[in-house]
Amino acid sequence: MGSGFCIENDVEEITYWQIQQRRKKQQKKSKKKETAAAIKIQAWWRGTLVRRTLLHMALRACIIQRWWKMTLLRMLEKKRRAALQAYAQRERAVTKLQSLVRMWRVHWRYCQVLNAIYVIQCHWQCHNCQTCAQLQCHCVVTTTHLQFHIEIINS
Repeated sequence: MGSGFCIENDVEEITYWQIQQRRKKQQKKSKKKETAAAIKIQAWWRGTLVRRTLLHMALRACIIQRWWKMTLLRMLEKKRRAALQAYAQRERAVTKLQSLVRMWRVHWRYCQVLNAIYVIQCHWQCHNCQTCAQLQCHCVVTTTHLQFHIEIINS
């Protein structure tokens, strides 16, 4: 009897022990699943943070690039404006100088013709005393040439 009692206790202990082993295995499996799920969630969250950080960095880089392009365009526009102003100033100076030279040349021609007319008038006035004639002259000055007309009138 004593030996039979022990076998029953052993059987009960074995089944209890097997149940405990199964529970431990199930707990390990569930812990592994929980750990795997936690790892997946952490990886997803870290990836989200990294992508968000990269997006912010890309947006900031884009803002800096736009600012730099605008700064370069402003600098280029200032250079173009300065070059255009310098060109316009040179052109005005050249035009003014050409105008002064042309004016001087016309004036010089006019003075030459006027001196020639004075010489002719003086000569004719000396001759005029003897023949009683008058000398009339008319000058026309244009931008390209000088015209004069001398008329001798006998009275």
